[in-house]
Amino acid sequence: MNSADVCILIPTLNEAATIGELIKDFKKEGFSNIFVIDGNSRDRTAQIAEAEGARVVLQTGRGKGQAMIQAFELIESPYVIMVDGDGTYLAREALSLLEPVLEGRADHVIGNRLEKYSPGAFTKLNLVGNRLINMLFDIAYSVQLRDILSGYRAFTLESIRELELNKTGFEIETEISVECVLKKQRVEEVPITYLPRSKQGATKLNPLKDGIKIGSTIYRLAKVHNPMFYFGIIGFVFILAGLFTGTYVVVEWFNDITHVLLSVLTTLFIIFGLQMFIFGMLSDLIVTLHRQTVSLIQEKNRQNK
Repeated sequence: MNSADVCILIPTLNEAATIGELIKDFKKEGFSNIFVIDGNSRDRTAQIAEAEGARVVLQTGRGKGQAMIQAFELIESPYVIMVDGDGTYLAREALSLLEPVLEGRADHVIGNRLEKYSPGAFTKLNLVGNRLINMLFDIAYSVQLRDILSGYRAFTLESIRELELNKTGFEIETEISVECVLKKQRVEEVPITYLPRSKQGATKLNPLKDGIKIGSTIYRLAKVHNPMFYFGIIGFVFILAGLFTGTYVVVEWFNDITHVLLSVLTTLFIIFGLQMFIFGMLSDLIVTLHRQTVSLIQEKNRQNK
């Protein structure tokens, strides 16, 4: 491997406390092609990165997702390593991430932080949130990935070119993971070390607000991959509401009190919930048939070649 064939992509926003040392660490590991996409930092992040020999491009929009989309369009290197600029990842573990890609075993490699994280790297809320989000992803996409929110990843250029990304915020890692599944890319996970964030750099992540955004992204994107899960959740909520109001109606009826309108509403809740389950089953059947058709077309194309 020629180290120049690997682009180290670092999205940054106010990372002056860590960016210089991070670039030095990657250079010590033999990587010279370092690309910093900077979100118009208010500190000296861009200047420090340039002084250390990195190529710096200012982000045209806002949000980590938009930075990644912009950077992916500019990269031409055969291999890409994406790493956060906050100093929580180790440059010496980059080769471990690259190994499955270079050996042709994977198109995309995710660094699994949850195997070897250092004390203080996660708050209890962040750790619980990460595990819940990964569990939701496993259920929605039937793929066992332990850390879909990791900011340390390796790609082939072909893998990046296949991704259709739209999210502009911290949901970008989730969307990348979903896209890899939808595009049937080979994905591996490699255990990595995760360090506490520098005290000089404040986190931009809001655990509750961004956690809800990430969870909703997993749910919304599931409708084209697992419609039974998507419609089933809606159906379950309406049936649960129908059972709740229905129980109240029955209890009141035993006390000689009738609620006609509430009874009608209960019926509508349950009927609508059952319809959602039916929509889910029909959509699931359509998606399955579509996948079979696509597989047959791809198989015939391979035979013709």
